[in-house]
Amino acid sequence: MFCCWTAPRTGGGACCPTRPPTPVAGARPRGFLAARTADVVQLPAMAGPQSVLAHLRDAVTVPGPLLVWVTGHLMVPARKSQELHLALRESTPSTVRYNGLPWEWLTRALREHAGPTLLMIDAEADARSWPTVAAAAQDGRLTAGLPVCGVVTPGPERPSVEAGPYTRAFLTALSVGHPTAGPVLDPALLHHLALGQAVLPERMLALQHGTAGPVLANPAHALPVQAVPLVPEEPPRAAAPPAQEEDALPRILAAANAGRHNEAAAMAAAWEQQVLRRHGPQSAEAGLWVEVRADLARLAGDHPRATELWMSAAANRLARSGPSDDEAVAALRRAHYCWRQSGERATQLAPALLALWEQVPGNPDAAADVRARLGAAAR
Repeated sequence: MFCCWTAPRTGGGACCPTRPPTPVAGARPRGFLAARTADVVQLPAMAGPQSVLAHLRDAVTVPGPLLVWVTGHLMVPARKSQELHLALRESTPSTVRYNGLPWEWLTRALREHAGPTLLMIDAEADARSWPTVAAAAQDGRLTAGLPVCGVVTPGPERPSVEAGPYTRAFLTALSVGHPTAGPVLDPALLHHLALGQAVLPERMLALQHGTAGPVLANPAHALPVQAVPLVPEEPPRAAAPPAQEEDALPRILAAANAGRHNEAAAMAAAWEQQVLRRHGPQSAEAGLWVEVRADLARLAGDHPRATELWMSAAANRLARSGPSDDEAVAALRRAHYCWRQSGERATQLAPALLALWEQVPGNPDAAADVRARLGAAAR
């Protein structure tokens, strides 16, 4: 149920309990850990908590960075104790007290590591365990003072056999790296990117605590990019990205058109973060990257997310140029198109969309369309 990557005694190191199959296994930790070499230990089907604890204790004795990746199922025992456990191979609510890994064992072991440590969590919790897990996240027992990034989502009684969307999105962001970062990546930034790109349930726990230090290496550090002109799918916009940023767009669109939507979204979000730092959140340059991410969401079939991003882009343009800006109206029309494809989420998105249309005179039909949806939902 987890995976540890460490700098080994001989110059590199790691440990991993995960639910198979998982992309963690193919994530090439030697390219991601901030150490010259790395060892990996995977524990995908462990049945005994003492064996898992032994691997953890061995990993924490190794100097250098330690990355522990936990996926699987969080449980509380069916009776008596409400102590949180990580389910192992044979764990059930009635047996997890005896054959699951107590969460406190995991966190206590990791606190003994002298070097930089990062605990990544992508776990599920069933309905009966959810209140205990939520309370542990709120009062700090889940992170226990450790540098932590990740999510806990509602899940079935038995764990899924595939890695969760957060893990896949985080690994995509990790593989892309960050163009402006140095040789070490900020886990909090990658966590933010993964949350933005993964399709996660609304009822979830997003975990972020502490500073990990130099744990994750940056594969994008000093990577050259080729300059290729962007051919947009949408009608041409009045502004174009600066040359340095435009260089990345063909690679992003190529990934999206090849079906690698998480990769494309992670690259776009990374470039957007660079622009935000350079120009500010209200700048025209930042607005352009919001529009790029909106179109990537549409290409990926995530119309609710595309609607939100196009509305953000429209609001950005309206704030800068007012309702006479043709590009603001064009962004709002794209938001409206995606909104109509958003299924059950359309009702939730309608009030924000209506508020934007009410700022733009001369479009009564669009505003009436949104009001009609809201009226139908109220009946």
